[in-house]
Amino acid sequence: MRALVCSLLMLGIAAAPAAAAEHFKLTSPDIKPGSRIADKFEFNSFGCTGQNVSPALSWSGAPAGTKGYVLTVYDPDAPTGSGFWHWVMYDIPASVTSLPEGAGTPGKEPQGAVQGSTDYGAPGYGGPCPPKGDKPHRYIFTIYAVKTDKLEVPANPTPAVVGFVTHFATLGKASFTALYGR
Repeated sequence: MRALVCSLLMLGIAAAPAAAAEHFKLTSPDIKPGSRIADKFEFNSFGCTGQNVSPALSWSGAPAGTKGYVLTVYDPDAPTGSGFWHWVMYDIPASVTSLPEGAGTPGKEPQGAVQGSTDYGAPGYGGPCPPKGDKPHRYIFTIYAVKTDKLEVPANPTPAVVGFVTHFATLGKASFTALYGR
């Protein structure tokens, strides 16, 4: 009986982070999950004519022990063979639980946060710009709660390096997917 009680306690302890992560939510007043992203958030180059402004985002319910956040926006449908990273922001302080519209402009991020380079080759938000005529692409907005206030990454890391280091520091994540086509 004692072994059964110990086993059940261990299962409960192991399930606690998963249960806490279920309450971690990412939302946007500008983009609803599954909806079409508005044209103003579209990139402004490569044949696209949007305003390239990042949407407002907010999150709540981070797991206990969260010391910082990492934000990514990724398009798995880009015809590159490896998808396309549209926004990478890391070292977001644990006290920050929202980003206003336009925070993806370098210099507008929260104090201490770092805007990583996108696959466009520059730091900050780079909006959707799928090829004309492609079916709408999926854009996955994800916030990661991490157990460190600073990621140990080299200067000017690629989005893949940020993702790799984030993977090993993640306590929980929340995401939503929206669509864009032209």
